[in-house]
Amino acid sequence: MRLAGLAMAVVVGAVNIASSQVVPYNTDAPTLYAYCQQFQTLYIEIRRQSVLPDSARARFSRIMTGLQTRFQLTPASPRPDSTRQVANPAPTTDSFTFPLRGHDPSAIGGSHGEGYRSNGFDLFDYAVRGSHPAQDIFIEDRNQDDLDDTSGEPVAVLAMSSGLVLAIETGWQPGSDYRGGNWIWVYDPVRHGLFYYAHNRTIAVTPGRWVGSGDQIAEVGRTGYNAFAKRSPTHLHLMYLQIQTDGLPEPENPYQWLLGARTLK
Repeated sequence: MRLAGLAMAVVVGAVNIASSQVVPYNTDAPTLYAYCQQFQTLYIEIRRQSVLPDSARARFSRIMTGLQTRFQLTPASPRPDSTRQVANPAPTTDSFTFPLRGHDPSAIGGSHGEGYRSNGFDLFDYAVRGSHPAQDIFIEDRNQDDLDDTSGEPVAVLAMSSGLVLAIETGWQPGSDYRGGNWIWVYDPVRHGLFYYAHNRTIAVTPGRWVGSGDQIAEVGRTGYNAFAKRSPTHLHLMYLQIQTDGLPEPENPYQWLLGARTLK
């Protein structure tokens, strides 16, 4: 696993903090884990609309810029060749894993990924609606019990690429108007971007953990205001945000990455 030495350091001290909870600050925590705490706290405030968008943008930019610097300063010795993309971050599909175990690109909504709509997206204003800068990936679940109709088992959500788990939500309940349900944010330092996995049934990772491409991070579910509704087929909502030079996010369509990703049974 790339950055193996750093990954072990990050894991130490990580705790299971759902974003529905208050995030305690620990001045003795590793610096990377402190970034996880900051990100989780900020995202809670954005969701609760308790922070102004301009303030949220400034804080987000500082977190992302700090993370990028921390990973660039990590000694190169434990890094396999794939991580040297930090200096030349052109992504290649051979490092991606299709994010649903036992599934392939035929599970992506629509015929050519046309469900992706990034116009009007604003991560920092929770009141903004209408955009869908993501690909939805569906499972066969006609009775909507979160289980695959053929196997009768949950479907594992896999990390598309290696990265640092920044934040999670595990406390979503039916009746909540929060849209993402139980979600996971993973920071990919190679691409300097964020993967967002939403509507999960259960979460299998904690903030501060390093995950490799293909590691299980969750199970597909129906959590989230719209995903829980009967009209919605059971699916994973997958979004990727590319961090720009100013530290702010820009949605990028992961469709081509999904088409070239390896599949796991």
